Amino acid sequence: MDKQRIIQYQSDFDKIAHFINNEDNGEQVEVWFARELQDLLGYARWENFLVAVHRAVDSCKTQSINIDDHFREVTKMVELGSGARREVSDFMLTRYACYLIAQNGDPKKEEIAFAQSYFAIQTRKIELIEERINLLARLETRDRLRTSEKQLSQNIYERGVDDKGFGRIRSKGDTVLFGGNTTDDMKNRLGIKSNRPLADFLPTLTIAAKNLATELTNYNVEEKKLFGEQAITFEHEQNNQTVRETLGKRGIKPEELPVAEDIKKVERRVASNEKVIEKTTRKLPKK
Repeated sequence: MDKQRIIQYQSDFDKIAHFINNEDNGEQVEVWFARELQDLLGYARWENFLVAVHRAVDSCKTQSINIDDHFREVTKMVELGSGARREVSDFMLTRYACYLIAQNGDPKKEEIAFAQSYFAIQTRKIELIEERINLLARLETRDRLRTSEKQLSQNIYERGVDDKGFGRIRSKGDTVLFGGNTTDDMKNRLGIKSNRPLADFLPTLTIAAKNLATELTNYNVEEKKLFGEQAITFEHEQNNQTVRETLGKRGIKPEELPVAEDIKKVERRVASNEKVIEKTTRKLPKK
């Protein structure tokens, strides 16, 4: 997601924020209303959005958090096309409630991906929101690679290739993708311990490149009914070569990209941040 899109999304979400006074402590509480949030999160129908709201409420209950601190059902008057007015149900939501709703949305949707970071960050600094979006994108891309590699391992096991054979196939694919550098060469080049997966230290672009090559191999192993280590190795090498050539046309050499932060540290940092979101969110005033 480019910075201009992030700035536009931030402006849109800021515009629907409301502030109410908590008479108990004199604090101003920032709140959002579900029907306004619905549109920005890309839900066309209230009934569908309500499913995400109820899932967020359930998530709140699961964590033994008082839902009344973050979700409040309200009614509001809306104007119909005829000019008449009628009452509709709505929800007043804290930042934490909005975060939970975004967590129950599809992160492949750009507006959901933005909202997950927007509501997780207490400050409105673009740089921090952008950083978190990039971290989550890297985590998601790494998860996709794990899934596709697991699928490939299962696919080729049924075609006469054991775990050691899978390791050799994956390593040979790496050698092609990284311009003749083996997996171990890349670990040495990037200062990665031998017992850690190379992909845990690669930038998002390279992880995505590895995933694309693996997905192509998965597809063609089934489509071409490939059998045996030699045939599948050749297929995987060809797919990595295709991906490498595509990157090369854009002036990118995967072996020259810098090492990225250990994915395990990123996971811990994101998880730690999520634990404090509820604690730092101002609660709804008591009814």
